[in-house]
Amino acid sequence: MNDIKEKIRIAALADIHVGLNSQNTYKDIFIEISENADILVICGDLTYSGDVEEAKILSNELTSCRIPVVAVLGNHDYDQGKQSEIREALINENVTILDGEFTVLHDIGFAGTIGFAGGFDKYMLNSFGEPPIKQFVQEGVNEQLKLERALSQIEAEKKVVLLHYAPIRQTIVGEPEEIWPFLGSSRLLEPIENFDTTVVFHGHAHMGTYKGQTPKGTPVYNVALPVIQKVMKKKSYVVIEI
Repeated sequence: MNDIKEKIRIAALADIHVGLNSQNTYKDIFIEISENADILVICGDLTYSGDVEEAKILSNELTSCRIPVVAVLGNHDYDQGKQSEIREALINENVTILDGEFTVLHDIGFAGTIGFAGGFDKYMLNSFGEPPIKQFVQEGVNEQLKLERALSQIEAEKKVVLLHYAPIRQTIVGEPEEIWPFLGSSRLLEPIENFDTTVVFHGHAHMGTYKGQTPKGTPVYNVALPVIQKVMKKKSYVVIEI
C-alpha cells in the first residue's frame, strides 16, 4: 500500500496533435514515461484535426503506456464536432478523459475540462451587448462551473487540475498579445483558488511560458509540446512531483 505522504511523479504534456501518419511516433515516449512517472496527464489537442481515426491511432500508441493516463480534450479535438466519438475511442481501463469530471489516483484528485477563451483580469470579456458576445461569455462561464463542480467533489487533500486553455496570463506570455484573449480566461482561476488546488497543467499556448503561479501561489505549468521541448532540451514531457 502506498504511503499517502510519498511523492507521486506526474508526467505531463499537451498538444501532441496525433495525425493519420503518427503511427509509432509516441510509443517509445510512452514507454519512457512509464519508467519515469506514476501518472501521465495530457492536456488537450490529442488529435491533429479532430478525426476519430486519429484518436484510434493515439489509443494504439497509448497501449505502450503502463501507468494510468488522465487527459482532457483540446480545440483541435472539437474541430469536426466528433469530440464524443474521440473520447469514446480513447477511454479504456487505463485511460480517463475528463470533461467536467474527476478521478482519484494514488490518493490525488484530478479534475479536468477543456476550459475556454475570454481574456484575463480586468480585460476579461463581459456578458454585454450582442447575443453572440453573450453566448461566447456564457461558454466560458459553463467551463468554469464544470471545473468548480468537479473540484467540489474531490475529498483528496491533493488536487490536480487539467485544462487545455490557460487560467492565468503568465503562462501565455510569448504569444502575440493580440491573441491572448483567445488562449484562456481568468474565469477558470476562481475554482482553482477556491478549492486549494495543488498544481495546474494546461496546453494550447505553443509559444507561451512554461511556468507561472496563481495569486495564491499554486503552480501553473504550460505543457504544450513546443514549450516543453524548448525548456527540457527536446524532451517531450515534464515530470512534476507532488
